[in-house]
Amino acid sequence: QVQLVESGGGLVQAGGSLRLSCAASGRTFSSYRMAWFRQAPGKEREFVAAISGNGGNLYYADSVKGRFTISRDNAQNTVYLQMNNLKPEDMAVYSCAANQWGGTYYYARNYNYWGQGTQVTVSS
Repeated sequence: QVQLVESGGGLVQAGGSLRLSCAASGRTFSSYRMAWFRQAPGKEREFVAAISGNGGNLYYADSVKGRFTISRDNAQNTVYLQMNNLKPEDMAVYSCAANQWGGTYYYARNYNYWGQGTQVTVSS
């Protein structure tokens, strides 16, 4: 069982930056692919970024490439999402997720564990 707790959301002006953190419980954190998804009101949940267990493989949605960076610290059981040059369309609840068994990285159904989410609000 893995428990995930996100933090770092908040209100920021367009063009600003935020850094989200997701702290995980458990002793096998490095065996999990980790990802960030987001969901805006009235929209479906969408993939944002993912990182392999050892941090060697990174994946991004086209909409965030060049602006967002996913990273992890396996010693601290934490995954991060650095978000720069935020846009109003980035506003959503951001959730981290853990995947132990593989599968396509951008499918939410492949992730076994989810955090409760953190709100990111971007003012124009």
